Amino acid sequence: MALTVNPEAFKFASEFAAGVKDKRVFITGAGKDLGLGQAFALACALNGAASVGVHFHSSYEDALATVELINANGGNAFPVQADVTNTSELWSIRSYVIDKMGGLPPNLVICNSGLSERGYVLGRPLKEVDGETRAERRSRARRAFVQNLQESSKVMTVKFDGFLFLTHLWAGEALYFKEPLQMVYISSRQAVDPGAGVPGYVIANFGVIALPKILRLNLGRSGELVRAFSVAYPFVRTGMTKAYAENEKVFGRWQPRMLETNEAALALLQLLARPAEELDDRIYQLNVDASVDGESTEVTWSDVRLDPTIEALSWSETSKLVLPKSAV
Repeated sequence: MALTVNPEAFKFASEFAAGVKDKRVFITGAGKDLGLGQAFALACALNGAASVGVHFHSSYEDALATVELINANGGNAFPVQADVTNTSELWSIRSYVIDKMGGLPPNLVICNSGLSERGYVLGRPLKEVDGETRAERRSRARRAFVQNLQESSKVMTVKFDGFLFLTHLWAGEALYFKEPLQMVYISSRQAVDPGAGVPGYVIANFGVIALPKILRLNLGRSGELVRAFSVAYPFVRTGMTKAYAENEKVFGRWQPRMLETNEAALALLQLLARPAEELDDRIYQLNVDASVDGESTEVTWSDVRLDPTIEALSWSETSKLVLPKSAV
């Protein structure tokens, strides 16, 4: 299948290659043309990665063509097909990936798999239709309820199950091989600044940003071998967002224009060029702003902190529940 992506747009200055040079990279959801995962695969492979596993589930034509494109431009890529929400399928790729990477597991894993949803307003009933009977409305409302929640469930499953399964698989291999590993979880600014209409997408991406801390707590002393961080992206022009690319009401609260996939990949490589220990257990938000003169676009990173604030409630302090030492 002919791709429309331009590989030359992903060949960056040497200063951006430090985080991927000579790395064994595995990227999920990298199979769609003009997708964010494909952009990460091109950026890594064409900027010095030793090998790149291009994962896909159903988009085999684009994925295989992406692998061919990378290899034709001097990179080293191979395809990996699996359903990231299926534990048996995911485990079955383990030996294949390690073999393709020269007998060692990946030392950079970018968890990018994800879906969007058509959208619905959470908790709000459907608008009434003139002339519709009560029975027709009930039937229409039930169908919408089921379809909307099935779609949200699928969106959340891909993020929750997929990212959790991948983390458990490759972190385990890193510890077994005693090989350092860096995990990158791709999330969205919707996770920390949610909008209406895509509740499953927002919830899924909010869950993703908690993974680095959960991983560190579980690894304990082994945490220094496996580093992880989350990235909250604004709108990037992909197959999932192109319908809104000219709709400033959708993306305008965050940015003057949508980012292109090569720009999003460049920003990630800039982040990856920082020391792994500096990035560990953090959430990074990508900011897109117009320059002062309005002639260009400026992209910067922010560190997002979701530290909870716990305050005693005065009414509860004055009305304490006094319980016996043992309830038995």
